[in-house]
Amino acid sequence: MKIGALIVAAGRGARAGGDIPKQYSSLAGRTVLAWSVRAFTSAGIADVVVVIDPEREELCRAAIGNAARLVAGGTTRTASVRAGLAALADSELILIHDAARPGLQRATVAALVAAIEDGAQGAAPALPVADALRRIDASGRVNGEVERDGVMRVQTPQAFRGDVIRAAYAALPSDAAVSDDIAVARANGADVVLIPGDPKLMKLTYPEDAALLDRMLAGERITCVGSGFDAHRFGEGDHVSLCGVRISHSKGLLGHSDADAGWHALVDAILGALGEGDIGAHFPPSDPQWKGADSEKFLRHAATLVEQSGARVLHVDITLICERPKIGPHREAMRARTADVLGLPPSRVSIKATTTERMGFTGREEGLAAQATATLERPG
Repeated sequence: MKIGALIVAAGRGARAGGDIPKQYSSLAGRTVLAWSVRAFTSAGIADVVVVIDPEREELCRAAIGNAARLVAGGTTRTASVRAGLAALADSELILIHDAARPGLQRATVAALVAAIEDGAQGAAPALPVADALRRIDASGRVNGEVERDGVMRVQTPQAFRGDVIRAAYAALPSDAAVSDDIAVARANGADVVLIPGDPKLMKLTYPEDAALLDRMLAGERITCVGSGFDAHRFGEGDHVSLCGVRISHSKGLLGHSDADAGWHALVDAILGALGEGDIGAHFPPSDPQWKGADSEKFLRHAATLVEQSGARVLHVDITLICERPKIGPHREAMRARTADVLGLPPSRVSIKATTTERMGFTGREEGLAAQATATLERPG
């Protein structure tokens, strides 16, 4: 069977808080949306469609790259699912998933696919209700009982034979209000089975949910420390660039790029913690496109590799080694720039300076050097 996955991600996610929709927020080293996309692709599903708010396309591409096709959604979830189904018109088996459930695992995808391949028209993961259920009135007072026997908490993704779910949505009135895709399928006579759900598939709805999901998705994590070192010779010029800050000076620094030794050392430290080689392997000095390049590009590249690997930067520490220029007056600006590029609070960025007491090439002011360490948390 040709399988397609549809992730509904066009909502605003306002209840979860934050400045951006919750599906684009970071969780355990990846964006919420990226967790679901990765689960489908790692389960062998090649055709993944993400239905988005067209105004958020750039944000979505930053979150998942080219790992999925993007489709413009509608003003309601139902309209968005219709758009996604149209994009999967030739899929024989379709899994419909809410982006706000990042805890999807390959095993759940495989079990849903197996249920449909075994003859079910529809299938979904579900968990039993463990807590007592009560009805309340507008004031919050208990005014009724709800029997929990036979009641299940249904999750997503919900899987269907392609012809079944397309026919169900075609028959659905345009003004219909439905709870989920199972309700749409059942309203058109489809038979749906439930398979065991997964607590990690909880829905990210409120701000406090993020902390719980972060712990559940982190899994086995290890702390890695990388180190970096860089040095550049002084030459003609009237300024130096250090940690993203332009500093007036009687000399310049010679290098293929902007010779920002502080950030070069930091990039090497991050790459070292990831086991991704060194800065020269990613940006060869023999390549003319990097001549005079702003080192912010290098640091942002390292930050992107961190995110793509499911890691996160915990702390960075840079030591600048020179007699001049004096670093102290510029230290806070350097911290702010570095923190901004890496998406860290300034409290997790340390920048300091020292001299070699007039010894060696830095003591003779022939050049300056920098060393850095980066502490990362990454999957084990």
